[in-house]
Amino acid sequence: MKSILTLTGLILSASVMSGGSHGQDEFPLLEGPYLGQTPPGLTPEPFAPGIVNTEEWGDAGGFSLDMNEFFVIRWRHTRDAREPESVIYQKVNNRWHKTVVPAGTRKPFHSPDGRTLHYGAKYKERVANGWSEMKSLGPAFEEIRIMGLTASRKGTLVLDEATAGGAGVLRYSRLVDGIREEPKPLPKEINTGMWNAHPFIAPDESYIMWDGERESGFGDNDLYVSFRQPDGSWGEAINMGDTVNTEVEEGGPQVTPDGKFLFFNRVVTPATGDGAPHSDLFWVDAQFIEDLRPK
Repeated sequence: MKSILTLTGLILSASVMSGGSHGQDEFPLLEGPYLGQTPPGLTPEPFAPGIVNTEEWGDAGGFSLDMNEFFVIRWRHTRDAREPESVIYQKVNNRWHKTVVPAGTRKPFHSPDGRTLHYGAKYKERVANGWSEMKSLGPAFEEIRIMGLTASRKGTLVLDEATAGGAGVLRYSRLVDGIREEPKPLPKEINTGMWNAHPFIAPDESYIMWDGERESGFGDNDLYVSFRQPDGSWGEAINMGDTVNTEVEEGGPQVTPDGKFLFFNRVVTPATGDGAPHSDLFWVDAQFIEDLRPK
C-alpha cells in the first residue's frame, strides 16, 4: 500500500511500557475485552473512534497475544499536523489504561506459540530469564527490505519485500528439520499486480492475506486472500469484495490472536469533509474470511 506501507513494521513495542508518560486522567473509562468496544458483525466498522482512530493522524494497531494490550502507532498525514502520539492501552483488572510512548518504536511480531519475537530480519527467542539477545535470520533476509512479517505455528514465515517500481514481492521461509530455509517467492497466484505487501498467514497455514493493487480491483490497494488447496498449493487470489474493499486504499490485514476478528486499515476522508484523507483502523467478524473460502 503506497500511503501506509510502513504500518505493519512500525506498530509499537510492549517493551517500552515503563518509559512512557501517562494521560489516564483524560482517558475515558473502558472496561471489558477489545477496549470495551461492541464487536462488529459481518460489516466492517471503525475500531474505537476517537480513542484509536483520530482525524489528526494516520492510525494503525494490534493486540498482544494475551489480548490484554493494544498497540497504536500514529503518523502525520500532513506536514502541518502536530507530532503524533503513539500509545499502548493495557488492561488491568478489566479496565484499560493508556500509556504514551516514543514515536517510531517498533512492535515485534509474536510467533503464535509466544516463543519468538520477530523484528523483520532479526528475532529474539524466549529463554529462562526473559528473551535472548537479538539474532539474525541470515544474510538472505538481511538483504530484503522487510515491512511486514508473520509466522505460522509450524514456524513458516511469510514476509514482504519493497521493490523498485512498486511491484512488491511476498516470500515464505519454512523450518525444515529445524533449519530455516532462505526466503522464496510465493507463486504467481499471490505475486501478481503491484504494491503487494503486509502479508498475514493463518496460524494453521490455511490461508494467506495481503494487500495489493490489480486491474481487477476496486481502485487503489485492496485486500486479497489465497486459501491452501488439498494438494498443498495456494489457490487463486480472491479479492475480499466490496464489503471490505473500496475505491480507496485498504491494507494491513491481520486477525486478532483469539481468531475472532479481522483488522485492516482504510484511507478515509474526515467526516467534516475538510482536511486531508488519513488512514483509520477497521474491524469485522473473522467469519467474513471463512465465507470467502471456495466450497
